[in-house]
Amino acid sequence: MQPESQTADHFARAADAAEPALRWAAGSAAEHAAWGRRFARRLRTLLGRLPRRVPPAVRWGDEVDLGSVTRRKLYVRSEEHYWVPAYYFVPKGAGPGTPAIVCLHGHSGILPYIREGDAAQRRKSRELDLDYAVYLAERGYITLAAVQRGWNETAHPDDRAKDTHSCQRVTMDAFLLGMTPVGLRCWDASRLLDFLETQEQVDRSRIGVAGLSGGGTTGLFFAALEPRIRLAMIGGYYCTFRDSIFSIRHCICNCVPGIMRWGEMREVAALFAPQPLLIISGTGDPIFPIAATRRACRELAEVYALLGAPGSLQHDFFDGPHAWHHRPTAPFLERHWGAL
Repeated sequence: MQPESQTADHFARAADAAEPALRWAAGSAAEHAAWGRRFARRLRTLLGRLPRRVPPAVRWGDEVDLGSVTRRKLYVRSEEHYWVPAYYFVPKGAGPGTPAIVCLHGHSGILPYIREGDAAQRRKSRELDLDYAVYLAERGYITLAAVQRGWNETAHPDDRAKDTHSCQRVTMDAFLLGMTPVGLRCWDASRLLDFLETQEQVDRSRIGVAGLSGGGTTGLFFAALEPRIRLAMIGGYYCTFRDSIFSIRHCICNCVPGIMRWGEMREVAALFAPQPLLIISGTGDPIFPIAATRRACRELAEVYALLGAPGSLQHDFFDGPHAWHHRPTAPFLERHWGAL
């Protein structure tokens, strides 16, 4: 046996033998609540040290008229020396009590997610339904599309010059400082929530999150730990760590050190139950295998059933690749938040 085969075999055996210490096995709502407190504490520890909270502040940028929607660039203060870039989409005529959704992009960066960029990026946006921040705003929802740490203008200058992201640099630096990219990106998303809560048009009781791929990573952990999130739509991510992140080459930014010792993706999602959750997955997604996603959804359905909310968990397994899928999103939102 070649050394590289020994290494792969060793880790595969170790993963198969691992028994998560906080695997969900509740038999009642009270047991679920007690488990949730324990797992949430552990998950916060695994996500690493978080920044020091600073007074909220916003810098407003240019405004663009998109027809039925107005887009405004803004920067929300997240740390003393870090501001989260974001694009704020407000439907024209939106009044007080409008639901809002934080939209998180994947490894293509922000441009195709807001229908910007070159011809290739715009084509990708259309073909993979990446433009959900704009799409949902056109249907009456306020959306806030964040630039996640390490992409676009937040990338390291060397990486920006190469037109790539800085996930490896962000991850290594974060690990060395006792942090994680997932934890930092969730922190940034929470600061965007702080901003949304200051906007008189936003219904603070109806704020959700939507994310694909790397945005699905942040979105799932964010929904699990942020009590102000009341609905989540996670695309191209929900599966199992064992069958996806562990087994298939992924960006290192997806890694939360030690997570498989304590739970699987089902456990992370179970912290969000019984609130409305839509799982979107392409049956041809090569990096989040659909068989494992189906199994993980069946396991998560047990949690929602126990909590008396089987209808709050919905999945859309569409015939397609690693992509978002617009079709189920508006009906899902209307079902749980009512018609606009």
